[in-house]
Amino acid sequence: MLSTKQLFLLNTAQTSTSPKLLEIERAEGLYLYSPDGKRYLDFVSGFAVSNLGHRHPKVVEAIKKQVDSYLHLTVYGEYVQAPQVQFAHKLVSVLPASLNSVYFVNSGAEATEGALKLAKRFTNRSEIIAFEGAYHGSTHGALSVMGNEEYKQAYRPLLPDIRFIQINQLEQLAHISTNTAAVILESIQGEAGIRVPDKVYMQALRKRCTETGTLLILDEIQAGFGRTGKLFAFEHFEIVPDVVLLAKSMGGGMPIGAFVAGKAVMDVLKENPILGHITTFGGHPVSCAAGLASLTALLEENLIAAVAAKEALFRKHLVHPKIKEIRGKGLMLCIEVGDFELVQNVSSYCQDRGLIIDWFLHCSTALRIAPPLSIGDEEIKEACALLLEALDKA
Repeated sequence: MLSTKQLFLLNTAQTSTSPKLLEIERAEGLYLYSPDGKRYLDFVSGFAVSNLGHRHPKVVEAIKKQVDSYLHLTVYGEYVQAPQVQFAHKLVSVLPASLNSVYFVNSGAEATEGALKLAKRFTNRSEIIAFEGAYHGSTHGALSVMGNEEYKQAYRPLLPDIRFIQINQLEQLAHISTNTAAVILESIQGEAGIRVPDKVYMQALRKRCTETGTLLILDEIQAGFGRTGKLFAFEHFEIVPDVVLLAKSMGGGMPIGAFVAGKAVMDVLKENPILGHITTFGGHPVSCAAGLASLTALLEENLIAAVAAKEALFRKHLVHPKIKEIRGKGLMLCIEVGDFELVQNVSSYCQDRGLIIDWFLHCSTALRIAPPLSIGDEEIKEACALLLEALDKA
């Protein structure tokens, strides 16, 4: 009989020629467990998904309760479903007042696709400005605004009228014009290796978009829900986007995403044509129940308040000659070591000893630090000690 790993390689489509092949039987809190009982500290949180940790009790309880009521009923936007309504209400209560209309989808990439359509429809313009190093998903439209040609070249032609600029280059903001439907930017760039824009730049970007009638779309898919020490990363810059993209940790481990805008903007999707943007499973009631429970727990447990101190603890303990720089905010950090072979060796060494750590899609010379927000000081110190040991051995 074939093993689960053999069946994984045989029947499950692969994304690379070298998957990690780490088999996990269960997960709880900060840890993943293999079938033989080995414990792994998850330092990537399922790539910024498990901000509360794995299987938070309140999230599990909400899922079980909703499963006992109903699962899928119909396509999005037709029936009044309490989990959707309650989660949307909770989201707009913690977002700026101008962001008061939530369109639920299934993922971050779908949120990107919806927002791009919305911007074109609302402005009657076609140009989209994106950023070098950007990652907003891998579907066709999201790929079009990805800022890395290596991942795009095999799939061209992509969407037309896309222009790329660089973050923190004030003079390039002049490219934003009355022909620009939207500027799309990660509040903090993730897959580029955690690149934090300057506050002055972000405020100038907001001002230029306002002047030209251009929608500012901020992608909070990785950075949102407390990861940077604010509920939403754009709060660091004291600006408000016209559209915000949410996903990943939004569902507490369940698949969900959303693009959120003002009602006057979002309402253009209702007509000319009607059903101009639709989804079958978007806002699935079980995912919405999980998302509401996750957001409620995040706020009630006040996890965000300790994030800055945890960042400082990482920076205090991660001092090593091979570490060139630590970039990021909160628990969205990047350890730059400047060499992919070193990154691979450190990652393998740590995994063998029970620590899951990884690198970035557009920055293979750095290690990702993104543990659950619930991580304690002792776990941070232990993980840092292992990382320093790995750097010594690599």
